Amino acid sequence: MLLLQLRAEVLEANLELVRKGLVLYTFGNVSGVSREQGLIVIKPSGVPYDTMKPEHLVVTDMEGKIVEGDLRPSSDLATHLALYRAFPEIGGVAHSHSEYATAWAQARRPIPCFGTTHADYYHGSVPVTDPMADEEITGDYEMNTGHAIVRTLHKTGAAHVPGILVANHGPFAWGASAMKAAESAAILEYIARIACFTLSINGSSAAIGQALHDKHFLRKHGANSYYGQKKD
Repeated sequence: MLLLQLRAEVLEANLELVRKGLVLYTFGNVSGVSREQGLIVIKPSGVPYDTMKPEHLVVTDMEGKIVEGDLRPSSDLATHLALYRAFPEIGGVAHSHSEYATAWAQARRPIPCFGTTHADYYHGSVPVTDPMADEEITGDYEMNTGHAIVRTLHKTGAAHVPGILVANHGPFAWGASAMKAAESAAILEYIARIACFTLSINGSSAAIGQALHDKHFLRKHGANSYYGQKKD
């Protein structure tokens, strides 16, 4: 069986979505990529999380052709592929329909950075894509969803923005690995939730200043970061 270690990680990342309350029933999916082998491991379509095993996961190439597996891959595979092709730094992608992030996506609203919790992870707002045109929806819908994400991230890239809201759909998140992608999905939901609470307390709340935003983001990310312990 191909990619045993990556299969185990992708399964665990999918189960992390369940543990964090980000999915119901068969909602959502996580994938991971082996850049060296040019292969992707992804959750199978419509398989319940509580019965899923490593051998159920589907291995495809970077064009979406099934290399190993008897089940159909997630219907969102093409969206994952678009992200992997556009951003070499991405090692895992997670998609959920978590409540608060999905509510922001359905409202077609980016999530402003109201405080330092958000600033620790996003160097800017959580962006939202433009609504997809009818011809994009009736065409190669999942691939066009990926293209909509890539277009939105054209200016920021994926490194400083680890998640996005797809208008009228829901959140996608990513990271250096499948588990990091699941972590990004959980953080995005938490940010979306506290932003809702912030606006419910004070509907006139404004985004934090750039200096505070930069301080919190850059102390965790980049060449001069100093948060956490040094890595050998």
